[in-house]
Amino acid sequence: MAIKDIINSKKCLFICNGGSCIKMNAEEVTQAIRKSIQDFNLEDEYHTIRTKCMGRCDDAPVAMLAPDNIWLKDIKHNQCDLLLSEIELNEVKESDNFLYKMGEATINSNSVPTKYRTTIKK
Repeated sequence: MAIKDIINSKKCLFICNGGSCIKMNAEEVTQAIRKSIQDFNLEDEYHTIRTKCMGRCDDAPVAMLAPDNIWLKDIKHNQCDLLLSEIELNEVKESDNFLYKMGEATINSNSVPTKYRTTIKK
């Protein structure tokens, strides 16, 4: 097993590889994100971690970007270059893949009760 030097890492992508996400090609997404990071020469700045279920199965496959605390949804393997560009340009909140930023009151998902679809109660 390789040990990654994470001393220069600025961001970490936690990529769900739970059951529902795997059914929606999460492994292909994981590999595509890693390839995009490599292609953009950002290996030292990004660390990726496969997780088990992250609890957003209806939005699969999902990922969470730290330390930004931004959740991503419906990630397609052929869109990872664009997604990484949006992250790098601080435009990820305008992305089709944007799900939620922790601490905010809105969620971009149809997978919540209708009365909370645009607002999460605190």
